[in-house]
Amino acid sequence: MIKLIASDLDGTLLKNGAQEPNPRIYDIIKKLKEKGIRFAAASGRQHYNLRLLFEPVKDDIFYIAENGSLCICGEQVISRGLIERSLGLRIFKAVRDRGGCHCLLSCESACYTDSKDTEFIRYIRDVLRYDLRTADDLADITEPFLKIAICDFTGTDGIEEYFGELFNDEIKVVTSGMIWIDFIAPNANKGSALSDLAAHLGIRPDECMAFGDQYNDTEMLQFAGISYAMADGAPGISDYATNVTDCVEDVLEDFLKKL
Repeated sequence: MIKLIASDLDGTLLKNGAQEPNPRIYDIIKKLKEKGIRFAAASGRQHYNLRLLFEPVKDDIFYIAENGSLCICGEQVISRGLIERSLGLRIFKAVRDRGGCHCLLSCESACYTDSKDTEFIRYIRDVLRYDLRTADDLADITEPFLKIAICDFTGTDGIEEYFGELFNDEIKVVTSGMIWIDFIAPNANKGSALSDLAAHLGIRPDECMAFGDQYNDTEMLQFAGISYAMADGAPGISDYATNVTDCVEDVLEDFLKKL
């Protein structure tokens, strides 16, 4: 019996660049909860933003934010992953040296950028609706580093290869949507966060279902007993899932009908 369902957002629940979920998902989440099945939003996005996106059910779900670097159950942080400060500082320098892309540092209180590009700042604040703060230099931020993300509006091909060659030996570098790559703490990913959440709730892996479309979803897809890769997801992502789908809501509505 499935007791916990986790879904990625961008490219999975949020299709074709959408910045709001289909309202269908709110009703589905409520019906799942009535059946004793809980839902977790699992994303590279920040916790603040996830609560905005799931406003109608914000207190009824769990949160796996920052690609698994922050897992929250109610008011309790179940787990967090941290990037070593010295490594983070070297990543910031590599971003400056390369140029042509923008760096976003996620901390528990907010996210930060030292980009001076007004379009990037507008995109983060007004389109993604993040709690964004600006800094002259990200090295000035003293909070622990949860995640570092790099945005290139032209796509990830160039930055994934460039930064992967520099840092793959020290930290996981993954695509996270069409224009982002993420540096994820070595002890954190969506799968480890889902595992921590399931253990906290007394739920087995075979009682979990997961949905994802990118390589930052692989551990989560592998952890869950039933998993769905999106049909239009990253090439090869279906190898990590038990099923393929075009629509999360369709799968969940069919699932509810069978209960």
